[in-house]
Amino acid sequence: MAIIKNILALDVGQVRIGVAVASLVAKMPRPLTTINSSSEVYADIQKLADEQDAQIIVVGLPRGLDGQTTEQTNITDNFIMELKQNTNLQIYKQDEALTSKKAKEELESKGRPYSKEDIDALAATYILEDFLHENADRLKQVQQ
Repeated sequence: MAIIKNILALDVGQVRIGVAVASLVAKMPRPLTTINSSSEVYADIQKLADEQDAQIIVVGLPRGLDGQTTEQTNITDNFIMELKQNTNLQIYKQDEALTSKKAKEELESKGRPYSKEDIDALAATYILEDFLHENADRLKQVQQ
């Protein structure tokens, strides 16, 4: 079994998907890019994973403020099912509560122009940061 070097996170939206990456050694997530939610999205994700030497994808799972399932939760679950069928990646879900709001606030605080793509990629970074923090022990086992 190959040692897993990097991990990607996705902030799935209807128009675009924010992508972040982190090394499993340094564990410092950073925004990577955004990709369009097109008919070739699964091939695009697999290509990004290959380019980044990542075998694990973390997908942000939206929920209502009380943790309830929403229409977007169902859309994301369907996306995850399709992603599993169309890639050879290990896929995990991570609660994405308020990550887009947090990303927008951080970008606004810098006082520079930013785009919706910047918000999506930074939100994916927060999703990955939360996953790395909550799964530190599991990830140590994956690396051994």
